[in-house]
Amino acid sequence: MARLIEPAERTNYVTYAIRDIVVKAKQLEAAGKKILYLNIGDPPVYDFETPEELRKIVANRILESGAGTKNNVSTYCDSMGIAEARDAIARNAVEVKKIKDITADDVIISSGASEAITIAIAALINPGDNIMTPSPGYPLYSGQIPVYHGEVNPYLLNEETGWQIDIEELEKRVNKRTKAIVVINPNNPTGANYSRDSILNILKFAERHNLVVFADEIYDKLLFDGQKHISIASLSETVPVITFGGLSKNYIMPGWRVGWAIFHDPLNMIGEYREAINKLLRARLCSPHPQQVMIKPALEGGDPHLPGVMEKITRRRDITYKMLNDIPGISCVKPGGAFYAFPKIELPEGIDDEQFVLELLEETGVLVVYGKGFGEKKGTHHFRIVFLPDDDTLIRSYELIGEFTEKFYRKHGFNPVK
Repeated sequence: MARLIEPAERTNYVTYAIRDIVVKAKQLEAAGKKILYLNIGDPPVYDFETPEELRKIVANRILESGAGTKNNVSTYCDSMGIAEARDAIARNAVEVKKIKDITADDVIISSGASEAITIAIAALINPGDNIMTPSPGYPLYSGQIPVYHGEVNPYLLNEETGWQIDIEELEKRVNKRTKAIVVINPNNPTGANYSRDSILNILKFAERHNLVVFADEIYDKLLFDGQKHISIASLSETVPVITFGGLSKNYIMPGWRVGWAIFHDPLNMIGEYREAINKLLRARLCSPHPQQVMIKPALEGGDPHLPGVMEKITRRRDITYKMLNDIPGISCVKPGGAFYAFPKIELPEGIDDEQFVLELLEETGVLVVYGKGFGEKKGTHHFRIVFLPDDDTLIRSYELIGEFTEKFYRKHGFNPVK
């Protein structure tokens, strides 16, 4: 007799709030409701475009490819990535990010930064090991670590200091089975850009506990108000740091899936670990070949698109910050980078931010992501907003959030402190 095929138990732990909530939105949209999407960090969905010159480079290389031609991008390539791209990433790491002693041999190219992150996790942990992850933080980490039988060890970011990392919090969370610490800078979902002191404290902490640092720096060029980004590896003289980057956010091309990892190992501590990663890279053959040809011209092209991008998202950040903070019951730390805000909302006892977000969606069509999908301090409630949509869409969305919040409070007989 035929039996149902059951999935692996470990998939029960895989969640991804950013896309999970879209299922409900699509149902409402199919029923005729207009949805205002403020949920996913995908710039080309809005009014941002991949630089034309980069698109042309790939198109021309594909057209020039053929059997027996030089630089045929239809072939498999090196598992670590094509040489010209790895050279360019290494030069950028040294000259722009100021990471010492990086060569092409210290770089791997992946199908988006997400693949590099997943492989780095898979090659590091054994059952029962844990990796420290920021809370709030990008849910890829908390979703993937359990797949490889590891444990998520969240550490709380400090909202009172603009979501900076608190060293005392780290010391409370670390234990003998901790193998690595994840640092997302600028942070998704809070938009925090970490100070030099925070970064130095992280490195001292990692050195004390013999940890690898996973430095997720995918938003490193998207900074506001003249702030500068400090790459964690650039300050490390003893701690091994794996820096994850890519073209998806800085170059408005998430769907092209172009990412990488840079290995900084000043004391030669992770040689065996790197070979384990290389084994996994070889097993998956290679990252898509054609897209890799745009890495060199992107990193060496001077970024002429960035001023226009930053002008728009800075204005939209300012709209977001002002309008959210004007709503009674909602407060928001001003984002320093990326294109996310993580406002806090006061809620009546017994109601969480997922319920608030779902009711907001059903009544107004405004789609944001509930805070518990990213992690948050117990007893607090948040939601994440992507402020990439055009000004008018954002303004209308925040008006609707304000109107809905007022009604929500009245319905529950709740008076916010603010």
